Amino acid sequence: MRGGLWQLGQSITRRLAKGDKKAVARRCFATESELKKTVLYDFHVAHGGKMVPFAGWSMPIQYKDSIMDSTLNCRQNGSLFDVSHMCGLSLKGKDAVAFLEKLVIADVAALAPGTGSLTVFTNEKGGAIDDSVITKVTDDHIYLVVNAGCRDKDLAHIEEHMKAFKAKGGDVSWHIHDERSLIALQGPLAAPVLQHLTKDDLSKFYFGEFRVLDINGSECFLTRTGYTGEDGFEISVPSEHGVELAKALLEKSEGKIRLTGLGARDSLRLEAGLCLYGNDLEQHITPIEAGLTWAIGKRRRAEGGFLGADVILKQLADGPSIRRVGFISSGPPPRSHSEIQDEGGNNIGEVTSGGFSPCLKKNIAMGYVKSGLHKAGTKVKIIIRGKANEGVVTKMPFVPTKYYKPS
Repeated sequence: MRGGLWQLGQSITRRLAKGDKKAVARRCFATESELKKTVLYDFHVAHGGKMVPFAGWSMPIQYKDSIMDSTLNCRQNGSLFDVSHMCGLSLKGKDAVAFLEKLVIADVAALAPGTGSLTVFTNEKGGAIDDSVITKVTDDHIYLVVNAGCRDKDLAHIEEHMKAFKAKGGDVSWHIHDERSLIALQGPLAAPVLQHLTKDDLSKFYFGEFRVLDINGSECFLTRTGYTGEDGFEISVPSEHGVELAKALLEKSEGKIRLTGLGARDSLRLEAGLCLYGNDLEQHITPIEAGLTWAIGKRRRAEGGFLGADVILKQLADGPSIRRVGFISSGPPPRSHSEIQDEGGNNIGEVTSGGFSPCLKKNIAMGYVKSGLHKAGTKVKIIIRGKANEGVVTKMPFVPTKYYKPS
């Protein structure tokens, strides 16, 4: 879905206040009968969730509190997100690592068992098909999660290449975890609250690590990761235990961790400087242009071997023509597609995500500009509704991240 979910949330809040549910459905390009529902759907509705169409699912954009308050509460206490619309899958077999390395930029072979990384699925031109968090569970088992809006094309892409790989004798198979739900627990209280529900010592479990363990009586896949910049976890739980786990997490927090919707999730990830696929990352954008060079393993930079490697390695050597950067600006909040100009009024790029930062109390945005104009401190003009507003290129993340790493 193009455009900022934060702004969409504000628009939907106003529409729902007027009882205009048909306009909301039109705005989101779907009808209720066509939408898939997660196992937590009734739980969301019972807790005041304002449900909207998103990537073919009916998902909560917010609850009874405002998106502003919800964002701040995540940073101060914590948030519980239903992200079951995302697609978890496992690749298994002695050649699973070799197969995946044909499709992504990560050095999967170098990952220690039980650790993972952000990566990008690339196409033949080096563009991003999707971004994904991948985990090497063991040397012959990879667990990964792909974006809901990219599910169909991602699975078709993986399946097509898997058939060719297996036809040449490769040993790899897959399982799509539609029997599981995915809950994200984020914020400073995430670890102490989750610790109440598991015997495993979470103080020895660091950012990017993965375990299979018992949580609240269910066998869960636990990854210490998230999409907010805060410490936190993504919990893959058997769907029949999803509601029970969500209730237990909220109860153990004594009301401090709140159910949180897509609106606050978008402002949180923007403050953390994280890409939203479909806005900041697309089929024609390479990982180098997107500022994700760090995700390309050292061995992969030397050997290539993934789709579009020739384009990406050339950009690594020569530098890209455009780069993703952050901005702070005056005037109305920038929106996706807002034009970016230099001080002389020349077009130098476009905003891909923008909104008002609840934590910083100022406008923040990210977008792409011509190389050479990407350095922090560069003054720009952002055109909103025909009017030029002052802006400055700013380092990301806008809000410092708090990932839990060994000291």
